[in-house]
Amino acid sequence: MPLPAPDAELLKIIDSNFADAARRAGEHLVCRIGCTQCCHGAFAIDALDAQRLKAGMKALRAADPSTAEAVKLRARAWIAEYGAEFPGDASTGLLGTSDEDQASFEEFANDAPCPALDPTTGRCDVYPWRPMTCRLFGPPVRSVNDEGDVGLGHCELCFTTATDAQIAAAEMQVPHELEAELLAETGDDRETLVAFALLR
Repeated sequence: MPLPAPDAELLKIIDSNFADAARRAGEHLVCRIGCTQCCHGAFAIDALDAQRLKAGMKALRAADPSTAEAVKLRARAWIAEYGAEFPGDASTGLLGTSDEDQASFEEFANDAPCPALDPTTGRCDVYPWRPMTCRLFGPPVRSVNDEGDVGLGHCELCFTTATDAQIAAAEMQVPHELEAELLAETGDDRETLVAFALLR
């Protein structure tokens, strides 16, 4: 199932920028199939991510029904295990926006495997439609922390022997403005989780 043209263009830019960053990182970027540390722990996804996962599941059901069914079963099991503690509305999958909900989310399902992860192969079963967080994970990406400090974050398994200069030289550029524009066009600023989005 083709993605909407604007989202497809965003992903094209992101994937191209990731490939460029990986080239500059060389041996310091050790991401590979089967390394699943980044596939554990709940994280919020926005409406663009949720729409993309919905499209992905539709495409997967058409192309590989058995894999789609396995993903659906893992998502249901995930919600059954963690849904009672979900800091939001478990019936809709929408993450709460209160300060209390946001604080609770910091400690929510931090070790839980993503339901899109095939535990046997170590592969993401919805890889072409994965959320933006997944697409950015690994190389150095510039971000601002809660204190307003700007820094380069990267996977802790990567760049273990790199100098600060080597890390900086491998920074991945992220088109935040384009992503924000596309998200604004959805008219939906609510957040959810991968498990809920996979069942929509």
